[in-house]
Amino acid sequence: MTVTQIEAMFGSKSKYRVYLDGQPAFVLYKGELSRYHIREGYPLGEKEYGDIRDMLIKRARMRAMKLLEMSDRSEEALRKKLTDGGYPEEIVENALSYVKSFGYVDDSRLADHIVASRKGQKSRAELQAFLLRKGLSREQAQEALEKSYTQDDAKEAIRRLAEKKHYDPERSTPQEKQKICAYLVRKGFRYEDVRQVIQVSDWNA
Repeated sequence: MTVTQIEAMFGSKSKYRVYLDGQPAFVLYKGELSRYHIREGYPLGEKEYGDIRDMLIKRARMRAMKLLEMSDRSEEALRKKLTDGGYPEEIVENALSYVKSFGYVDDSRLADHIVASRKGQKSRAELQAFLLRKGLSREQAQEALEKSYTQDDAKEAIRRLAEKKHYDPERSTPQEKQKICAYLVRKGFRYEDVRQVIQVSDWNA
């Protein structure tokens, strides 16, 4: 293996991406380049490569644990975060297996938690989009919603959002009624549910 390029990481003054035989291999700190005798145009020995790999495995595992302490994440979101940090695919998968072995990553549990904690605030469509942005699959999102999100939850969310907009069905003008209806429908709620919750029967569908 030959070190063909050492590239400073964008936005960092201390991290460098190392290329071996023309391919991106790993990211090291500046002091580690000296420690492992890494220079462009020079070979990287098997022992040094093995030592770097062992170090990066430990570092990726610690990074994964730290990220999960900061916030619950899906497996895909955690994978992306580690990959963006410059860890090789093999080491990313090793770190994921490590945290999963302790039950720290469980996509189904995460999806259930998100739905349970937010179902009184969002429409089903909004929740599904949120789950997908978290890196959960469409199947996992739909399963969690089918399990926990009911029509009563949708109506409760409508009620809360209408109250947040200071909507008063007794004093609102027809134009204000149409406006709140349009707002809630745009957020993904069924028109019939909206109409029932805010008790307005004279809107135009």
